[in-house]
Parts: sequence; C-alpha cells; structure tokens
Amino acid sequence: MDKQRPRCPRPSGEPRWVAMFHEPARGTWTVGAESPYREPVLYAVGDMTRTVRARGAEAAVALWGPGDGGWRRYDAPSGPPPPAPAPERSATGSPEPSRLAERMTDRRHQVLMAGLSKAGLYDLGPEDGEAVRVLAERLDEPTVRRVAHWLSAAGGPR
Repeated sequence: MDKQRPRCPRPSGEPRWVAMFHEPARGTWTVGAESPYREPVLYAVGDMTRTVRARGAEAAVALWGPGDGGWRRYDAPSGPPPPAPAPERSATGSPEPSRLAERMTDRRHQVLMAGLSKAGLYDLGPEDGEAVRVLAERLDEPTVRRVAHWLSAAGGPR
C-alpha cells in the first residue's frame, strides 16, 4: 500500500527547475536544488536521495519546473539512484582523497559560487577564489547550503 505524500506548495518566483524535499520531522518542504536547467536539478535529486536513504530514511521529492507559461509539477525520478563510487585507498592503507570526497568538495564550491552570484558578486579576484576554495574544503554540505541561502537572500529577488 502506498503512503500518502504530503502536498507540496508551488515554489515562489519565476518558473525554473526546483526540487523540493519533504522534512517529516518539521512537516515542511524545503528547496533542495534549483537551476534554470533540468539536468543539474535531477543530478542533485539523485545525490540527495542517495544521502537520505544512506541515513535510513525515505526521501519525498517534488520536482517543479516551467510549463504552459507558468509553474508545472513533474514526476520526480523514481527508483534508486546509481550507487556512489567506493572510496579509494592507496596500497599502504593510508587514506587518499577519494573521488567522492573530491566531487563533494567541487559541489560545495559550486554551491558557494552560485550563492555569491545570486548576491551579485561576479567579479571575484584570486584571493576571493582561494577563500571560496578553503570554505568548500572545510565546511560540510548543510553548512555550505545555509551560507549559500544567506547569500541568495542577500541578493534579493531579481
């Protein structure tokens, strides 16, 4: 028997691709990913769904996008996302930066750069780039998303 999914509110603003995730503990929907393009949002949905399932929970996802001149709700991808690559280790057993860790750092860097862009900061110098790189390496995913949210809110509606 299928569980009844909670109703997901339509995102605000101009239509774009938005993945909304339901947080059962708070009974709310939050934006998990957004982009003018569908592919990056679907990629993020796969990654986030895999993370939620790895924690032993089931993900409730709603995918919104442009359609018929306004917002349209699409079916979220079904089925499990492809498995994450296994961490690599050197022959001596000492941990090396794995492909997954490197990919996650790159993703955190992208999230921070998108937040800075939404805040109107496009022309970054070498020192700024280094600061973003250090933040991406040291902060965890939820903290990076929170900082990007603050930057996006600081930029205001466009």
